[in-house]
Amino acid sequence: MNIDWALILDIASWGLFLAGGLAMLSGAIGLVRFPDFYTRLHAAGVTDTGGAELILIGMLLQAPTWIVAVKLIFIGVFLFLTSPVATHAIAHSAWMVGFKPLQGSALRYEGDGDE
Repeated sequence: MNIDWALILDIASWGLFLAGGLAMLSGAIGLVRFPDFYTRLHAAGVTDTGGAELILIGMLLQAPTWIVAVKLIFIGVFLFLTSPVATHAIAHSAWMVGFKPLQGSALRYEGDGDE
């Protein structure tokens, strides 16, 4: 019984591409649907880190040479370390200038039927 490793790598990488794309899509929907700056920032930060990492791992499985694989690993490590730090820095600077998150009844949308 011969195992076609190229087919297995193709299927795995496409699965990672689809999962990363769905993560990015859910983050984009979160950016549009969430009510305030901090929840939108959370959606952007999580999908930036998670979705991009899944796509990079899928690309890593398709890397033609080891030098390309090493470059993809360096990009993934860089994104993994800098994305959360950048998101935190943006949130912290917004907090320091007095931008407060919505709380309690302020989270309800107008006209949502709770009158």
